[in-house]
Amino acid sequence: MKIAAEALLFDNDGTLVSSLESVQRCWTRWAGEYGITAEDFARIELHGRPAAEIAADLLPADVVPEAVARIEQLEVEDVAGGVVLLPGTAELLDRLPADRWAVVTSATRRLAEARLEEVGIRPKVLVAADDITRGKPDPEPYLLGAVRLGVDPARCVVFEDAPAGLTAGRAAGMRTVALATTHERSELLADVVVRDLSAVSAQAMHGGVEITAAD
Repeated sequence: MKIAAEALLFDNDGTLVSSLESVQRCWTRWAGEYGITAEDFARIELHGRPAAEIAADLLPADVVPEAVARIEQLEVEDVAGGVVLLPGTAELLDRLPADRWAVVTSATRRLAEARLEEVGIRPKVLVAADDITRGKPDPEPYLLGAVRLGVDPARCVVFEDAPAGLTAGRAAGMRTVALATTHERSELLADVVVRDLSAVSAQAMHGGVEITAAD
């Protein structure tokens, strides 16, 4: 499938990079510190949502700020060696003009910058949890990404691995490309589903980008 766009908006974890092992280590330790069980985690949506919203679903309100700061600390300290580029990421980003793409993540800015720096990704535009009031699946993060790039949302394409992020992209009026890196294809509702970014190529054009995605 070929899609013409003015800008591309990428989720980070599970899309550009994998920090799965680090996430599992840190959240397991965090859960133990706060007495959260596997059953507690099973009753809420986790992937692709801001830590503050996850903590708010699991803990009393007065504990949430401290708990959010703690999981951020654990994850930032675990970045070295805990983050790797996913297939196709470097090759695709190298072909894109810096002002035609952004990273839109549910992580805090401090954590997102640490993970991106670890693998040498330096986006001109980064939208993080600190920048928004409602996280994915709300469209706010992706709409803000479009604003910061100065592009009509309808002319943007979202790349996501999580159902919550794909919902956010659709709600923002954007085309969506799903990556089957963390979920089964049957769980991913998008314009096209690919295995990872190695199945996507891009060609810079006047005022935009043409992408080819092989499902």
